[in-house]
Amino acid sequence: MSDPTMGSMVTPPAEQPTVPATTVAPDAGTPRRKEKPRGLLGDAWYDLRRKPLFWISTAFILLFVLMAAFPSLFTSVDPSHGELSRSRVEPSANGWFGYDVQGRDVYARVIHGAEASIVVAVLATIGTVLLGGTIGMLAGYRGGWVDAILSRVADVFFGIPFVLGAIVILFALNPPGSTRDKYSIMGIVVASLVILTWPVSMRIMRSAVLSTKEADYIVAARAMGAGPGRIILKHLLPNCLAPVLVYSTILIGSFIGAEATLSFLGVGLKSPVVSWGIMINEAQQFIRVSPFLLLFPAGFLVVAVLSFVMLGETVREALDPKLR
Repeated sequence: MSDPTMGSMVTPPAEQPTVPATTVAPDAGTPRRKEKPRGLLGDAWYDLRRKPLFWISTAFILLFVLMAAFPSLFTSVDPSHGELSRSRVEPSANGWFGYDVQGRDVYARVIHGAEASIVVAVLATIGTVLLGGTIGMLAGYRGGWVDAILSRVADVFFGIPFVLGAIVILFALNPPGSTRDKYSIMGIVVASLVILTWPVSMRIMRSAVLSTKEADYIVAARAMGAGPGRIILKHLLPNCLAPVLVYSTILIGSFIGAEATLSFLGVGLKSPVVSWGIMINEAQQFIRVSPFLLLFPAGFLVVAVLSFVMLGETVREALDPKLR
């Protein structure tokens, strides 16, 4: 006979081992830590570093910045020294880019020409963003008659043709035959660029403020007694700065091209300043017989403009979730 108690005896299940609370990848079989949530800038950087166009444009921009800041790293030749005996000598081992009409080394002038072009573009961009951004912030936040007056003033400057307005301003401030030093001429060109282009950054900042100032955190800060200065600096500015920064990156490339255009027309930078636009202006009479005089400064100019424009486009796509 079987023991009646044997039927009721049940073997207890084996105790299951404790599993750590980690996420296991289905394909790798190894634990994977949970990623921390990223903010807007974190998502933008994660997207940017995966794009080859971002690294290519950044590498070229760093190269041009080094050329502008430390030209002695690339050449030790004086860009103003010329010998007529080597006038329009073609590129060779002695002169990589050849020599211009006055026998000056084209390679040295291209390297030193980056300084004027980059400095003018960066200073003009900073001035444009500060002036236009401040006016746009004030117009968007205050609204009413302040917004109406500032917007109409911006419309007046926005309606001025850029080339015509620049010619008038530069001829008035720096007439032909005037003897000014290098930095005075660069300052006049920067001022003319800022005067004619600030309405665009003003409109960008104004539209960003109008779409942000009624957000819940702005209303809550105002209800807690925060003043206009604190709201603008602590809340509006950090959240409205992204589109202006993207525009600034593209604007640097545009200003490099604008400076070269004005210098080519003879109303921008002038001697003793060395810039790519001046070199293109001097080479236009010898395009058929000595095309290298135009090829090298124009090539550096195109690459510099495209580098800043491509960087601005990649940053814009990274900061805009709809374009990802």
